[in-house]
Amino acid sequence: MPKTQFYRQLSPQVHRTYGISRSTLLHLRVPFSFFLLPVFLFAWSISPDPEPWRVVMVFVILHFLLYPASNGYNSYFDKDEDSIGGLEKPPPVSKELLYVSLLLDAVALLLGIVLGWWFVVGLFIYGGVSKAYSDDRVRLKKYPLVSWFIAGFFQGAFTFVIAYQAMNNSSLQETLQPVVIYAAFLTTFILMGSYPMTQVYQHAEDARRGDLTLSRLLGIRGTFIFTTIVFLTAVAGYFLYFTSYFTVNYFWLYVLCLSPGLVFFLWWFYKVLQSESAVNFRSTMRLNFLTATGMNIFFLLLWFVIHS
Repeated sequence: MPKTQFYRQLSPQVHRTYGISRSTLLHLRVPFSFFLLPVFLFAWSISPDPEPWRVVMVFVILHFLLYPASNGYNSYFDKDEDSIGGLEKPPPVSKELLYVSLLLDAVALLLGIVLGWWFVVGLFIYGGVSKAYSDDRVRLKKYPLVSWFIAGFFQGAFTFVIAYQAMNNSSLQETLQPVVIYAAFLTTFILMGSYPMTQVYQHAEDARRGDLTLSRLLGIRGTFIFTTIVFLTAVAGYFLYFTSYFTVNYFWLYVLCLSPGLVFFLWWFYKVLQSESAVNFRSTMRLNFLTATGMNIFFLLLWFVIHS
């Protein structure tokens, strides 16, 4: 028997790293946090002069604790058999995944105390909402419009605001100033556009569980059209934001950085119009990667330009 086939047949609990099973580590999907990194980078780029240790702690808590905890909790209750975000072939889950997810949440809250109670409250609210999203007792995920709004708002504007406040240790008045709130809701618009695209290849899996996601409601072609409309609205919002608070040159840099993802999206949409069989996990992940990479590069450049 080939070695790789042998490993696939072993129980997930057999392979362990620091006492944690390989299945659990995979379902935490730490690399998937890369796709949410633009929210943190945008908040950091427009921050006045945050202390470096605060920036590092917010980054670590969000991307290595809060997001993986949410991913793991979601995976535990979904028990997906087909591809999910960041995992083409998800292994079976165990009770360990639930315990590790709750532990990561607890560690995030404890570390958050160092950054202030506002941040801790924000982490607690985010964790609670993410659990309600997938927990069988509530499962917001099965309500298409509610889950779309919840995911977009909490992964976008809400996370942006609590990250900005924690990095800058700012007062409520400083945190809620227009230049911050406008930027926060721009992140929500982008996520609201991309959210249905993360579901477009999961229609069969969602139907099996009885989840009427927004993408299932819209249909495959409708999902692409909806994403196009929301994305164009978000781009117009970025134009107004940069011309109002900075310079239009930042907007053109933004468009340039997003152009690879835009070109791929249009090419993929063309293929889908020819045959809906072109919708698959790998194309979705490729679009997510190109878009997230472009935005991450842009916000890093934005930070450099603003603070140089």
